[in-house]
Amino acid sequence: MIVDLPRTTTNAVTKALVTLREEGGAVALGRVLTLVIDAQGGAVEPAIDAANEASREHPCRVIVLAESEPAPGEDGRLDAQVRVGGDAGASEVVVLRASHAMLENADTLVMPLLLPDAPIVVWWPNEIPESPEEHPIGRMAQRRITDSLSCADPVGSLRRLRAGHSAGDTDIAWTRLTVWRGLLAAALDQPPHEAVTRAEVSGHERHPSVYLLGAWLAHALECPVEIVRQQDVRGITRVVLERPSGPVVIDRPDGREGVLNQPGQPERRIAMPIRELTECLAEELRRLDPDDVYSEVLELGLPRVGAA
Repeated sequence: MIVDLPRTTTNAVTKALVTLREEGGAVALGRVLTLVIDAQGGAVEPAIDAANEASREHPCRVIVLAESEPAPGEDGRLDAQVRVGGDAGASEVVVLRASHAMLENADTLVMPLLLPDAPIVVWWPNEIPESPEEHPIGRMAQRRITDSLSCADPVGSLRRLRAGHSAGDTDIAWTRLTVWRGLLAAALDQPPHEAVTRAEVSGHERHPSVYLLGAWLAHALECPVEIVRQQDVRGITRVVLERPSGPVVIDRPDGREGVLNQPGQPERRIAMPIRELTECLAEELRRLDPDDVYSEVLELGLPRVGAA
């Protein structure tokens, strides 16, 4: 069900939520967090779709902030839309459309709609603020999620994230690396237990995950890492870990299937599709504690691959 509330107030939106809940029999007690999506400067619906799918694992209230172009004399106008039931996954979705001037004080729009005594997570699916923690909404949140890949300058956004990083921040480009990190760690856990003398990460020259993976390897293995920049590819295509007995190599040229080669072992084929946004968002919503490894990679690893 979708209910439009033109020229409204946050108080009226709250009342509409209560009414819909009473009429539809929805139970609010199952909501485990409030997810605030700051969708200014980009498409709104893809972010809502991803949040709806993720809410099936993490039932929540979703508050979406979107910018509108007000008519002359209507700078203070607020339009809202409430979605429940089949149009909202396992969540309640509130879309707030306001002028840029109103969104500069977005915290005042969001506060009346927050679930009481529930954690707050903020997600910027498009361009990211200079410092997520210092953003009016970021200051309210336990976790702050960005997506540097969606920015106009993805690699430059990593530098901004590093400069303005604080505990509780994370980036979807880092979450996309979970499978790569797990496979590489598992390969190095097998004998022979030798030190890695050099690493190489190949991938698209503008994809931030390429640089974050290189930074993680440089920090974790204390070895030189070379970034091989490519064009006309999808994400990360190849990782090589040099050891005295021979290299550990994972090739994923097509963005779907990976091939693992290790000295003295048969070739292994592994399903490694590029992770969908919904999957990454759901993973990030599983934890509300700071990601210390991500913090160390930003602070200590990025300078070692020339991305800081």
